[in-house]
Amino acid sequence: QVQLVESGGGLVQPGGSLRLSCAASGFTFSNYGMSWYRQAPGKERELVASITSPGGNTNYVDSVKGRFTISRDNAETTVYLQMNSLKPDDTAVYYCNARRRRFGMVYDYWGQGTQVTVSS
Repeated sequence: QVQLVESGGGLVQPGGSLRLSCAASGFTFSNYGMSWYRQAPGKERELVASITSPGGNTNYVDSVKGRFTISRDNAETTVYLQMNSLKPDDTAVYYCNARRRRFGMVYDYWGQGTQVTVSS
């Protein structure tokens, strides 16, 4: 069965860093693009960063460019989000997503989310 398990969230002061991990199982990880989304209270879920496979091409929402880095380890079937210079506006639940388009079908899996709180 497909599982995406996020970890690494927590409370951090402004300017601090966190590294989120998402451990995947139950599907062929290397065939899927991986992304991190976030949802703050009262706001819609937004795409934060994505990484393709193969190729490892990355894309970021403007608000995190230069501060966040997404990476993946296909051997460990894990995707990471390194978050530096965190701001209070980064406070949200962060979700891991796996997506593949094949023969007109979209295969879409989500993790349960991990809370990130940036506050002094």
